[in-house]
Amino acid sequence: MPSTLYSAAIDLGATSGRVILGAWSKNQLTLTEAHRFPNSYRELGAHAYWELGTLWHEVQTGLRKAVALLPKGAKLASVGVDTWGCDHVLLNAAGRLVFPTHAYRDNRTQAGLAALAARGADHLYAATGIPNVFYNSSLQLAETVASCPAITQLATRCLFLPDYFNFLLSGKMENELTVASTSQLLDVNAPAWSRTALEHFRIPPAWFTTPVLAGRKLGPVTSLPELADAEVIAVPGHDTACAYDAMPASPEGGDLFLSSGTWSLVGLENPTPLLGPDALAARVANERTGAGGYRPLTNVPGLFLLEQTLLEFNARPATPKAWDALITAAEKLPVPALLLDTTDAAFMAPKSMRAAIDAQLKKKKSPVPKDLPAYTRLICDSIAHGHANAAANFEKMTGRKFRRILMVGGGSKNRLLCQATADAAGIPVLSFNLEGTAVGNLASQLIALGAVKDLATFRRLLAADLKQKTYQPRA
Repeated sequence: MPSTLYSAAIDLGATSGRVILGAWSKNQLTLTEAHRFPNSYRELGAHAYWELGTLWHEVQTGLRKAVALLPKGAKLASVGVDTWGCDHVLLNAAGRLVFPTHAYRDNRTQAGLAALAARGADHLYAATGIPNVFYNSSLQLAETVASCPAITQLATRCLFLPDYFNFLLSGKMENELTVASTSQLLDVNAPAWSRTALEHFRIPPAWFTTPVLAGRKLGPVTSLPELADAEVIAVPGHDTACAYDAMPASPEGGDLFLSSGTWSLVGLENPTPLLGPDALAARVANERTGAGGYRPLTNVPGLFLLEQTLLEFNARPATPKAWDALITAAEKLPVPALLLDTTDAAFMAPKSMRAAIDAQLKKKKSPVPKDLPAYTRLICDSIAHGHANAAANFEKMTGRKFRRILMVGGGSKNRLLCQATADAAGIPVLSFNLEGTAVGNLASQLIALGAVKDLATFRRLLAADLKQKTYQPRA
């Protein structure tokens, strides 16, 4: 094994994507951003779709840039892909797309969501450990089959987005466990598909193969000649699973995990799923870890509210200095007397986020914010309240007393959100200055290549020189 091992993490998010080059040497990981690019869904008629061709072009561009960054004579050892959950492609036996790829914020699932809620989804929760949520793959695929019945004759495989990009890179079709667990189609008690769920949603079982654990080697890159020596590794395909792996959690298990971005994913690692009425009421999603364990979490509406609100202000920040000025101005404002109900369906995909916020406040007879700092303060405090509620629910369900919240993602750079979370939850928030999803992605590659023994070892080595900031709760 070379003294320095180079791997590339392809980390695709719903609002931006990046290709990160990782260099592992002397038990230390060094990151270099090879390529970063924007991403967004596009509306076409009444529906919303992802531009997969554009994403694939950016991925190839990023990988070529990563190779160009290598020292003379060095080679890229491996590549891994993580993305957001639930969204997927339908392919025929030749690997060709046979249906457009909808974005999870498309409202096509609303009728099915309402019908399932009316009948009760308790049996599906018991079978899959995933609550009834509008973005679930189950509802998306059920709508596809119902509206286009011929698709069952055209499609032979369903791959989630990280699976699909693995296929484009390697030519191998595999379903990876962590992203499969976001679908509401996986058996909560086994690494296998739930017959109960597949039959309920009328989805052909033949579209899926038994999910593989993270770390599976899929073979060399076949689509880019300059990467022919690099191994494609099925890392934890769901970006949240990667982000959790990157956090240097205490071995005693007293930490809550918070991956803060477009969504805030608050959860913990557990040997068993959290099920039953309390878990269902708290909308706990029993997603899986790359190694096959459980990662119960609550999906809290996150910085999407702020991202969309910023679009409506000419003075929105465009530089780190401008961001700091906005946060400083927001910090000087008092805590809002009334917070937003961030779970309001009106915030899911509004034409105007600012108008949606104003409408909720007016309905509650509360004054609307006067400027961008006031909106920023209101949104950050409201999201923090959601974080605290999730923490309290997990303490009640597990009987544990959590000592810290470990926070990564874009929100970990927002000191207002970090402090508000510590204040609302009443426990310290440790904010880590790292590309959490990319680091977790690279960790899985290094373990698969034999450069690191296991995840516990990686976390211990990473923590040795990791930059962090602690936010203590204030009265």
